[in-house]
Amino acid sequence: MSSKEKPTLGGQRIKTRKRNIAAPLDPASFSDAIVQIYLDNAGDLELVAKSIESSDLNFSRYGDTFFEVVFIGGRTQPGTIKPEEEGERHPFSVLDCAAQREAILPSVLYIQKTLRRRPFLIKNLENVMRKFLQSLEFFEENERKKLAIFTALAFSQKLSGLPPETVFQPLLKDNLVSKGIVLSFITEFFKEYLKENTLDDLIALLKKGKMEDNLLEFFPSAKRTSEALSEHFTKEGLTSLVEYNEKKMFEVKLKEIKSTLTTMINEEAEISEVTEAVKQQVKDAKFPDIEVIRMLWDVLMEAVQWSGKNQQQNSNSALRQVKAWAGLLNAFCTSGRLELELIYKVQTQCYEDAKLMKLFPEIIRTLYDQDVLAEDTILLWFRKGSNPKGRQSFVKALEPFVKWLEEAEEEE
Repeated sequence: MSSKEKPTLGGQRIKTRKRNIAAPLDPASFSDAIVQIYLDNAGDLELVAKSIESSDLNFSRYGDTFFEVVFIGGRTQPGTIKPEEEGERHPFSVLDCAAQREAILPSVLYIQKTLRRRPFLIKNLENVMRKFLQSLEFFEENERKKLAIFTALAFSQKLSGLPPETVFQPLLKDNLVSKGIVLSFITEFFKEYLKENTLDDLIALLKKGKMEDNLLEFFPSAKRTSEALSEHFTKEGLTSLVEYNEKKMFEVKLKEIKSTLTTMINEEAEISEVTEAVKQQVKDAKFPDIEVIRMLWDVLMEAVQWSGKNQQQNSNSALRQVKAWAGLLNAFCTSGRLELELIYKVQTQCYEDAKLMKLFPEIIRTLYDQDVLAEDTILLWFRKGSNPKGRQSFVKALEPFVKWLEEAEEEE
C-alpha cells in the first residue's frame, strides 16, 4: 500500500490568524462633540449632563479627552496641557470660572453625577488630574488656585473613588516644590477644604495620601523647618494645622528621647551619663520642663520588671527603681512647681494602675528620703493639691507621713 495521503474533495484548509479590527482613534471628533453639547446648552451643566447621558459617544475610549474638555474647555495637545490649536472650545470650563467656591462647585457636582452613571471614568479623571498637577508650573497663578479649589471641593463632596495619593504624590516633583508652587497650591487646598470639614477630616485625608507626617515636603528645601511651617500657615490663618504639626513634632521628639533613656536604663548606665544625654536632647528639642518630668517617670516605671500578680514583688521592684534612679529625677526637679508635677504624675499612675494603687505613700516617702521632693511641696499637695484622681484615698493614706513631717517641723 502506498504511504501517500489520499486527495480529498474539500481540498486543503489553511488556517488564518484572527485580527482585532479596531475603529481608528479620533479624539478630535469626540472633543468637538462634547464642546458642542456645552455650547448648545449655554454651559448649563444640568442640561449638559442630560445631553451627554442621552448621547452615544464613546466615553470608554475617550475618557481622558472628556475631562480635558471639562477642565480647560477643549482638547490638549499630546503630552502637554496646552489647548489644541485646531478644534472647538467652550468658555464654561473649570479654568474659565471665577476662582470661588460658588463658581466651581457646580462642575464638581456635574462630574460626580457623570461618575455615578459611568464609574469607569474615575481612572480617566485620575489621569487628567495627575497630568495637570504635575504641570502646575505651566498654569497661571489664578488657574492654579482654581485647580486647588476644585480639588478641595472634590474631596469635600467625596467624589466617587478619587484616591488622595492621586493628588498629593504628583505634587512632590522637585522643580514644583523648589519654586514654591506646591506650597501655594496646597495652602489654597487646605483653606478651602477646612471651610466645610474638620481638621480630623483633613488629617485622615493626608493619611490616606501618605502625607500626614510629611507636611514639610511641600516646602522648598531652604524653608523646610518647623519654624517656617508655623510662620507660613499661621499667616494664612491655618492655626489648627500649625497646632497639629507641633503636636506631631512633639510626639516624634518624645519618642526619640524615650528610646534613648530606655536604652541607657536597660544598660544600667551611670546616672550622670544618662542625665547629660537627656539634658542635651531636651535642649535640642526645646522640650517643656513639665513634659520632661512626666516622661522620666513614665520611662522609669515602664522599665520595671513587673511580676504578674505578685503584689509584694511589684511593690519592691517599683521602690527599688525609684531609689536607683532618684538622682536622675532630682536633676530635673529643680523647683517646687516641678516637684509638685512629679507628685501629680505619681498620683495619676497609682490611680490608673491597680498594681501601684496602694504604693502611693511609700513612693512619696522614698522620693522624700532621696531628696527628690521637699517637705513644703508634699505639704502643699496634701493641703491644696488640685488633681482629683484618687485624691481622697491618697490623702488618707499619706496622713501618717504628713503628721510625722508636721511634728518634725514643730520640733525644729
